[in-house]
Amino acid sequence: MTSPTPAAELPRIHRFLTGFHRRQAARTVEFPNAVAVLDDAYRHSRGNNHVLAYGAVDPEALAGYADEAQSHLPYRFAYVLDETVAAACLAPMERAGFRHATTMIMAHTGPVPEHGGAREVDFDELRGPVTASWPRFDPEAPPEHIRDLVERRLARRRGADVVRFFAAYTPEGEVAAWVDLYMNPATGVAQVEDLVTAEAHLGRGYAGKVLDTALHEAASAGCTTRFLTADPTNWPHHWYRRKGFTPVSSVSRFHRPS
Repeated sequence: MTSPTPAAELPRIHRFLTGFHRRQAARTVEFPNAVAVLDDAYRHSRGNNHVLAYGAVDPEALAGYADEAQSHLPYRFAYVLDETVAAACLAPMERAGFRHATTMIMAHTGPVPEHGGAREVDFDELRGPVTASWPRFDPEAPPEHIRDLVERRLARRRGADVVRFFAAYTPEGEVAAWVDLYMNPATGVAQVEDLVTAEAHLGRGYAGKVLDTALHEAASAGCTTRFLTADPTNWPHHWYRRKGFTPVSSVSRFHRPS
């Protein structure tokens, strides 16, 4: 089973992302063609506290939406899903002091792999390894920030109809790599997210095991649209291409300290 053409998948991916962000939020604030998703339990996590522009938002108004919704936070953060809308927002957001970056959306267009042999686990089994991994990616993050970045996985269980965590283990029983899988089988869409290999086990094939497992399980659940997000400035997106993923678009991120 392979996926539809990448261009046809993008609206489905955007709808999935919009729904996921809304569903995992503890509360929302509605704006024209945008929504603020908020969760005070994870106030240091921008992934849980931001404005999401899912339609043709007014470029001159977006900064004000972030100021209004995030006035209680030490930062302002917004995502814009559509590339054309993001381009229109770039100058007004820069004038308002926001910095801009992008995240790639990559759709799986290759053949479905065989099951990779990773095991489904409860988040309790991942809490320790995930906590230990964060200083590698954000060495200056204080403990309270890392706590929110780790524990926010609990909120993700609300984001999709099916949320599963998979881990690959060393022969000695140590968690070597892990990944999230979010699925809405009724709409046939699945997202693979937060694939990480513990530093001590890099280069030994564990990432491939968890990715193959997630893709296989998603396809088995009827999800013909399978995607992930990747940093275009980091090497993993090259590896994802080799694993059958094709870039289809980008999501813009706008960030500013309060």
